[in-house]
Amino acid sequence: MLVLVAPGQGAQTPGFLTPWLDLPGVADRLRAWSDAIDLDLVHYGTNADADEIRDTAVAQPLLVASALLSAGQLFPSGAELAARVGAVAGHSVGELAAAALTGVLSEEEAMRLVRKRGLAMAEAAAVTETGMAALLGGEPDVVLPHLEKLGLTPANVNGAGQIVAAGTAEQLAALAEDKPEGTRRVVPLKVAGAFHTHHMAPAVSALESAVAELAPAAPHTRYVSNKDGAVVAGGPEVVARLVGQVANPVRWDLCMETFKELGVTAMIEAAPGGTLVGLAKRALPGVTTLALKTPEDLDAARALIAEHAGLDAAPAEQGAREA
Repeated sequence: MLVLVAPGQGAQTPGFLTPWLDLPGVADRLRAWSDAIDLDLVHYGTNADADEIRDTAVAQPLLVASALLSAGQLFPSGAELAARVGAVAGHSVGELAAAALTGVLSEEEAMRLVRKRGLAMAEAAAVTETGMAALLGGEPDVVLPHLEKLGLTPANVNGAGQIVAAGTAEQLAALAEDKPEGTRRVVPLKVAGAFHTHHMAPAVSALESAVAELAPAAPHTRYVSNKDGAVVAGGPEVVARLVGQVANPVRWDLCMETFKELGVTAMIEAAPGGTLVGLAKRALPGVTTLALKTPEDLDAARALIAEHAGLDAAPAEQGAREA
């Protein structure tokens, strides 16, 4: 059973879209989305430096566009994806790519919504100097009380020995000086705010207004939610979760548990892939993984699809821990 996943913020690197623009039709799609959301995705995906693409309002649309473009090379239509993929999920902002890939939103709707999401979260982040840091190693029953003591939020519980803390600059500085017992490293992330915490509450209100006119469809393929790892079968429920998730922790550990319960045998991570595959290698032993980094990875991905796709491409309404 094949799972398709889309990465979250922090996965972007300067110029990562450059090789994808050589593929037929990609540049035209990217320019059309750029016009729709008033953001030059071609420039930011090819020529912008690390600081420019660290901007939340830029990084989020860029990552969703990249996931849609790269996944589209493997699954040109929703029908083909539904026939070959058992479940789809995205990490944080990657959930908007997952919503488009499963047909809940159109690609343009997802791009317009992620643009509004990025702007709203950037505005919320500007109120207080905040950020995020990954804790590598350590047991959750030790790490989580330690974060609470420092006033930090476990914004991403990623599994595989990784929890991401979020909070003010002062709180993160205190964490760097006072790591939880058993934690090997504390790594600051390339993000501009304390996402998935109460600091993002203003962005939730902005998104509630942004989705009011949408008419989301039911997903044609199992959609696995960051909120609790549940398979969500209703389009409006997917969108409601997308809005609320901005200010609530990402439970990627539970998403991977659901993949396991569904019988995952292989995982493909859309571009710019690598982060989620790394987590899966530790948390899902025996599962074959592939990260789409450049178009050179497409042939290997197609071979993986041929081997694993369709073994359990069940309808979206079937799955583990349904919402």
